[in-house]
Amino acid sequence: MASLKEVKTRINSVQSTRKITSAMKMVASAKLHKAQGAIEHMLPYQRQLNKILHNFLSGDLSIESPYVEEREVKRVAIVLFSSNSSLCGAFNANVIKMFLHTIGEYRKLGQDNILIYPIGRKVEEAVKKMGFFPKGSYQQLADKPTYQEASALAEHLMELFVSKDIDRVELIYHHFKSMGVQELVREKYLPIDLTRIEEEQAEEMEGNQVMNDYIVEPSVEQFIADLIPKVLCQEVFTAAMDSNASEHAARTLAMQVATDNANELIQDLTKQYNKGRQQAITNELLDIIGGSMK
Repeated sequence: MASLKEVKTRINSVQSTRKITSAMKMVASAKLHKAQGAIEHMLPYQRQLNKILHNFLSGDLSIESPYVEEREVKRVAIVLFSSNSSLCGAFNANVIKMFLHTIGEYRKLGQDNILIYPIGRKVEEAVKKMGFFPKGSYQQLADKPTYQEASALAEHLMELFVSKDIDRVELIYHHFKSMGVQELVREKYLPIDLTRIEEEQAEEMEGNQVMNDYIVEPSVEQFIADLIPKVLCQEVFTAAMDSNASEHAARTLAMQVATDNANELIQDLTKQYNKGRQQAITNELLDIIGGSMK
């Protein structure tokens, strides 16, 4: 059995840890509130862009765009969204696990034909350990997402796709649903997946049968040519914001669990300390009584 001094030292140590986890929880909660507000205000804009794009691409008009061209996949790019720091539960581990599953599907292409774009230090380090060479470092985009950085990455991916240097682009990120739910998503970014957009619009338009009849100037072709890059840039930015909000939610939850565990451990150690102290006092009393009876 541990001595009273050892138990007391451990109690103090756990109390110090609890202060840290509690402070980290409050910081993560504040960041989550800010990120959640940003993503909630941006999602309607993203959905409206997708709605307009879907209405044009799925209509009777014969519109050609290099971004919807399906071709045999010989070279693929994978964009991974993670965090720069740990202490956020299984947030990063889930992304890496999904990444391993994804590259398993494309292993036949060869490592040189799998381009990795890691967003966040944790996944960047994991990719390097696996023997891949990341195509750039985007740690700032994971920590504080900005439209400028997201659009620069999106434009780079679009250039590679149009020039046929890559045949497919996939995104892996966490979609923020609520404080306790962050859904890990793997979606096709390029070529544009009209089926996914249709499903999203079906959910949005359920119960709303209003038909959209647009008047387009100067031409539909020019409008589509301008709209698609904007939608694709916005999609990368939305994924970065989604991942950022999910990270803070996961960290808030993880720190809450850690704080609760620390409280339980302190209670158990306090009971152990009190029992030990009572036993020590009892032994001293017995020694005194025994000595006085001699």
